[in-house]
Amino acid sequence: MKTAKRILTNTIRLLGMVILLAAPVFFIGCAEHEPPPVMINYPYEPDTPAPPPHEGLFTSEHGTMTFPGDGESVIIDFDTELSEYLGLPEGNQEAKYSFLSGDLPPHGHIPVRYDVAHMIRIITGEGDGIRSADIDIGEYADGSFSTGTGHTTAERITFFVKWNDSEDWEAVDFIK
Repeated sequence: MKTAKRILTNTIRLLGMVILLAAPVFFIGCAEHEPPPVMINYPYEPDTPAPPPHEGLFTSEHGTMTFPGDGESVIIDFDTELSEYLGLPEGNQEAKYSFLSGDLPPHGHIPVRYDVAHMIRIITGEGDGIRSADIDIGEYADGSFSTGTGHTTAERITFFVKWNDSEDWEAVDFIK
């Protein structure tokens, strides 16, 4: 009887030690953790130097964009129709711009060089008067629109616009 009691006591002690040692592992496993760092999925960029920033006057039937060549500022002068469509002020406006990738989950659109861009972001004003437009860009050829590598050049930036829900998309070419 003493031996059975001793075996039972030792078994209970051993089981208690296993539970005490396993409990922290169980609770750590159930705790919330920071997700592992995610490598940003940058879009493809050719193994070539980035092209120089846009510089000069780009003209379309809906206005102009004048780039000083610094890679961040632009003077826009859009007509009423394009200004209203984009939600930007009409007429001569100082603005900032950046070219953006397509949607790259989980990061969304990220700044890229213009020769691989899918969008351009134009921001006017400051403080309460700030306005921003994300504009799809690319190329219109043979009846279809394309975005991405090689479609925006140093000589051409094409906006894709849909003036209203009943119309098809239209290309607005800004040509240097």
